[in-house]
Amino acid sequence: MSELLDRGVAETYASWFRALADPSRVQIVAYLARQDRPMPVGEIVAAVGLAQSTVSQHLKILADVRFVLVEPVGTARHYRINRNCVQCFPSAADVVMGQPAPAPPEVC
Repeated sequence: MSELLDRGVAETYASWFRALADPSRVQIVAYLARQDRPMPVGEIVAAVGLAQSTVSQHLKILADVRFVLVEPVGTARHYRINRNCVQCFPSAADVVMGQPAPAPPEVC
């Protein structure tokens, strides 16, 4: 009988998948992953075409699971993709199909 995925690891992955359960958040992550610099909310708003308050709410959810990192710049906040999480985020298919998972979630 094959091993069951560790419960703590499964809970971490589930929180990551929940954070990406909204198409706007997927777009924001994809956009930030293609940028090579921290970005102010206004630039992200312009790129995704949503209200600033909505983008800020999505960024908070993404920051809570550390997909994006927040950098204070004066009184503003700039956001960038967390490259460490990109490297250890498993594909859903890999985990579900029993393929080896990437680095442990603690790295993120």
